[in-house]
Amino acid sequence: MTEATGTPAVRTEERDAVFVITIDRPEARNAIDGTTARALTAAIDELEARDDLVVGILTGANGVFSAGMDLKAFARGDTPVIKGRGFGGITRTHIKTPVIAAVEGYALGGGTEMALACDMIVAARNATFGQPEVHWGIVPPEGGMVRLPERIPRNIALELLLTGDALPAERAQQLGLVNHLTDPGEALTQALELAHRVAQNAPLAIAAVKRVVNERTAFRDTEALCDQDQYVTPVLDSQDAQEGARAFAEKRPPHWQGR
Repeated sequence: MTEATGTPAVRTEERDAVFVITIDRPEARNAIDGTTARALTAAIDELEARDDLVVGILTGANGVFSAGMDLKAFARGDTPVIKGRGFGGITRTHIKTPVIAAVEGYALGGGTEMALACDMIVAARNATFGQPEVHWGIVPPEGGMVRLPERIPRNIALELLLTGDALPAERAQQLGLVNHLTDPGEALTQALELAHRVAQNAPLAIAAVKRVVNERTAFRDTEALCDQDQYVTPVLDSQDAQEGARAFAEKRPPHWQGR
């Protein structure tokens, strides 16, 4: 094990062949702004560049995975999307190393989308997933609309996407979204145990398994994400999207205009 390193917003730590990436913005419930997205991108690049790292874990500090996009930063014109890499530098990146999401507390909006971009999910029983974007005049363009219907039944995914309702971890496991449930505070411990069970195997075999399994969906996901942009961009550029962000920042109900 090595000493944790990284930026104030993102910490990294090596646990033998496992690379733990921790989002650490407790003042914003680990919401992602531009600075955090760039730090996550750098952490993923380090994971991918090093042959001695076999498995990655993405988690959040202080009992929260991520509240998603920092809407206050978005209202100021800051973006958590890295060109060509997606939300947090993760959601549109083809990561060759297996990555496990260790989820405590909220994983909402882009938080759910980052978890969906991981290969496996370990969640505490108090964890909550959800795509609440419709509440704020936007949509989940970084995998929510593409990956969620592939991971759980389509009709359930549509209900969650159209209502913005939350998905508790126990229900998420019943639907097949979550691999393992843990007691609160134990998601990272369980994810590390799972990661070390993977990491003890032959690196070339691990890489081949991930490549074969993911190539069945990676191209389709990439194509679908690009295709959806023609519908998503007008929504994200709309006056309603700006109104939703302002309403969130001002803690008031939004007033929709449909434009």
